[in-house]
Amino acid sequence: MRKIIITVAPVCHVGKPIPVECKNPLTPEEIAEDTINCYKAGACEVHLHTRDLKGEQTFELDVFRDTIRRIRQQSDMIIQGSTGGLSSLTLEERCVCLNVDEVEVASLNMGSVNFGETVYVNTLPEIRYWAARMKETGVVPEMELFDLSMVETCTRLADEGVLRRPLHYNFCVGKGTSSNLSATGRNLCFLSDLREPGTSWGITHDQMDDFSMLACAIGMGANAVRIGFEDSFYYAPGQRAATNAELVERLVRLIRCMGCEPATPEEARAMQGIPPLK
Repeated sequence: MRKIIITVAPVCHVGKPIPVECKNPLTPEEIAEDTINCYKAGACEVHLHTRDLKGEQTFELDVFRDTIRRIRQQSDMIIQGSTGGLSSLTLEERCVCLNVDEVEVASLNMGSVNFGETVYVNTLPEIRYWAARMKETGVVPEMELFDLSMVETCTRLADEGVLRRPLHYNFCVGKGTSSNLSATGRNLCFLSDLREPGTSWGITHDQMDDFSMLACAIGMGANAVRIGFEDSFYYAPGQRAATNAELVERLVRLIRCMGCEPATPEEARAMQGIPPLK
């Protein structure tokens, strides 16, 4: 059976309305407990920002380290750190997660995009800086792409030697605040067709109303899908999950109905070129 990587991004962005029935984790204890429940349900990777106890982005690592320590005590999940997020942090502060040994994968935004009434800035020199820091720390980049031109940016940076092949794309689509492409099968076809042969890809559907685009991506050959309260509370029209684990449970059912199987952390590491966990 084809294996599908399930990544969970468990913490909702600050300022985003949280439905009363949804339990958004914030403290290290809450995030770790929620993540472990997702692991037991079938997730193999967790996407985490460096946040404080209020959920705000920070370059302080105390809460981040504590959260990871608690996750590691009970699972072998892949830890993915974020170098993104609209903030006033410096280049080094944005990638401070790379200073934590347990981080194995990190998001690498492949270009700038409109975000609300401002711009989410990721210039080429900045991308080269973060990619170089990932090489230094042995962290595998997951490239976050918001439009078609960014696919070719990946190829150019790989030709420069900035990125190592094989590449790992994550196509970010949806109706969120950032001006990424709308979530349609047509746009996924464009994105997938532009990628290099021999590469892997996944999808993040920002503010999704249901799992239809995740199913579309899996049907098109995606090997990774992301869910979690950072992206959406919904699994079906008008139906919200109370916890991230509920989202994972429902996604696992969908994956199995499509004749695939959730990847284990060990399998996901092999699929992404991540060294085995020591």
